[in-house]
Amino acid sequence: MAHAPYPHESDQQPPDTVGVLIVDDQPPFLVAARRLIASTPGFEFVGEARSGEGAVTLAAALHPDLVLMDVRMPGLGGLAAARRITAERSAAAVLLVSSDPQDVPPDAAEGCGALAVIGKQHLRPSYLTALWQRRAAGGRPPQRPSQTSATSSTS
Repeated sequence: MAHAPYPHESDQQPPDTVGVLIVDDQPPFLVAARRLIASTPGFEFVGEARSGEGAVTLAAALHPDLVLMDVRMPGLGGLAAARRITAERSAAAVLLVSSDPQDVPPDAAEGCGALAVIGKQHLRPSYLTALWQRRAAGGRPPQRPSQTSATSSTS
């Protein structure tokens, strides 16, 4: 099931606002993600989908700036949906989220066109803001919190 709160074409967001499509099959995460987006300055919720198929359809209709998508969903999973969305250029960027991001190698995220994979428990307004700023500057996404400690210990 896909849901759009308003027709994107008739209710344009300000040019510096990042429109976010949220995709997850778990209603509690959809609620939490909407709250996260609402509390992140410069980001705006534009719609939600509960499946990979719904994400592909809604991304094509809304053309969000960012798709925040769960990796594991019944049917078309997040990696396959991200691959289709980025191939069709339906969204500017895809950020994959997972309950256990260690299950998704970073090269899998890059291979499907996603910016990064982050644990759901690590999503914060500061991460979204940093991710978008680095993307806009043409840089690499910020490291997910679980990578930071691993990187520090090897340096």
